[in-house]
Amino acid sequence: MTFLRNTYPRDVAGHPMPDCAFELVSSGELAEPNPGGNRLSLYLYRVTVNEHCRQQRHGQGQMPPLGLDLHYLLMAWGDNARDEQLPLAWAMRQLYQYPILDASSLSPEAGWGSDEVIQVIPSELPTEDMMRIWDALDPVYRLSVSYIVRLVRIDPDTQPDARPVVASRFGHGGAEPAGVAP
Repeated sequence: MTFLRNTYPRDVAGHPMPDCAFELVSSGELAEPNPGGNRLSLYLYRVTVNEHCRQQRHGQGQMPPLGLDLHYLLMAWGDNARDEQLPLAWAMRQLYQYPILDASSLSPEAGWGSDEVIQVIPSELPTEDMMRIWDALDPVYRLSVSYIVRLVRIDPDTQPDARPVVASRFGHGGAEPAGVAP
């Protein structure tokens, strides 16, 4: 949403774009009454472990990051059909033209690393699955399109599994143990 908010134009090809707000929403926020106005909302409805990262291992004792695919609905809310469809069509075009987003395009408070990128992929969601999602949500159906965002990494704790050595036992003088040459 940060990328879309920062690149939303005032006009396209000489035609003014409607004012539009951009928000990331939770299930609870979707259940609240529609505040009106034009907006694009991004709703995370499913999280899966990325199939290509499941078996990935790093060196001895190092855990690789957990690789996730995030399944989102991009929803349009408008006061009329034009104000609903224009921002959604523009957003779909933006994500088509710029499917790879780096840390400079992502929300800074999420702590993205400078080397991290995510890929935004349109997702084919069967009509029946889309209707099941909307049936489970409180608001009535909204114009929406589904995307998969991959590869989002969650780094493991940096503490090693082995306990650190806190003491050593050294002998000084006296007899050598049997079988050990001086």
